[in-house]
Amino acid sequence: MLDDTAAAAVGTLRLPPRIHFGYGARRQLPEVVRLHGRRVLAVVDPFLVGTPILRETVDALTAAGLGVLVHSDITPELPVDTLDAAVATARDYRADVVLAIGGGSALDAAKLIALLSAYGGPLHRYYGENLVPGPIVPLVAVPTTAGTGSEVTPVAVVSDPARELKVGISSPFLVPSVAVVDPEFTLGTPATVTAWSGIDALVHAVESYTAKPFGPDWPAPLPVFTGRNVLSESAALEAATRLGQWLPVAVHRPGDRRARHEVALGSLLGGIAFGSTGTHLCHALQYPIGALTKTPHGLGTGLMLPYVIDTLMAQPDAAARLAALGAALEAIPPAETSAARTLARVVEINREIGVPETLADIGLTPDQLPQIAELGLRSTRLVAAAPVEPSHELLLGILERAYHGALENRSVR
Repeated sequence: MLDDTAAAAVGTLRLPPRIHFGYGARRQLPEVVRLHGRRVLAVVDPFLVGTPILRETVDALTAAGLGVLVHSDITPELPVDTLDAAVATARDYRADVVLAIGGGSALDAAKLIALLSAYGGPLHRYYGENLVPGPIVPLVAVPTTAGTGSEVTPVAVVSDPARELKVGISSPFLVPSVAVVDPEFTLGTPATVTAWSGIDALVHAVESYTAKPFGPDWPAPLPVFTGRNVLSESAALEAATRLGQWLPVAVHRPGDRRARHEVALGSLLGGIAFGSTGTHLCHALQYPIGALTKTPHGLGTGLMLPYVIDTLMAQPDAAARLAALGAALEAIPPAETSAARTLARVVEINREIGVPETLADIGLTPDQLPQIAELGLRSTRLVAAAPVEPSHELLLGILERAYHGALENRSVR
């Protein structure tokens, strides 16, 4: 018989068969792309068109004998109807492989283009979990921002005008075939994009490490996200170490190659962690906050992070895990930290990189908070992973503290 600790040490990882990381990793693209075919649809962020790094990448692919068609009509936040033309292009071109180069919207668009090219629409057939019927068109993902982790995760998010909130499609079949993370692509990213995407990566690490363990039913089909995961814990802690020390540097010194390297690695590790475990309360609340305020995803999750940490500190196991995260954030011995110190450091990081302190700062009003709590509670996949029992009252309390900037466990560093 296993003791309780060993019995709880279960895990699942679903990752690309190949992950390449480091400066110059993009030069591996001709090798990994041609493994999947010769006709390449490159789905790229519009701002990359005409840049030397994209020209270099496409030239390397064509020099390797690959045909490349560039599609750059990508709309931020990914409205669902903007995918139709891209899917038609992919089918007319008869793409063997989709190459995604860009931020979260471009990578998510590429996942859905690869899905719809394989199985057809409408897209709403796949909303939810485990509804993708099988492998999609092979996808090679190259992020140009350090935050979403989409290059290694099984989820894509779209905006559907028929729904109040963004909609997720989650399936192991959406995990890219290859992830190539080259920090060179992130050099020159604007400070606000660096800040919002980077703090979102830190939220991924925190929520992955503090997620509730689900206890898998091994004979049954598994959910896409399986809760706290012994295989992902080290990745979450390592992500916190990289981001805690280097994210403020990358925001304030955008040309610092070491900082860009560390933040890109932190983002990748955060994606590896949460792609298996899932995220929870920050993300559940950000979706309605973002819909109401039209603010970036990472800004919202980062703003909510101190208030969610503040709430989790009342739960002993979560508080212990927050202390461990704090030790990673500051690269100090575990004996020197606490959950309260972790909270203080997160508040400090937010201040250093310019994350707004309160919901009032981004234009919300007190009468909107109950609706946000109700909508957040509807994100059942997300709130189910929270290490505290989710309720309307709990979420409303978090929101009210976030509105007034009131942290019950604030400490002075």
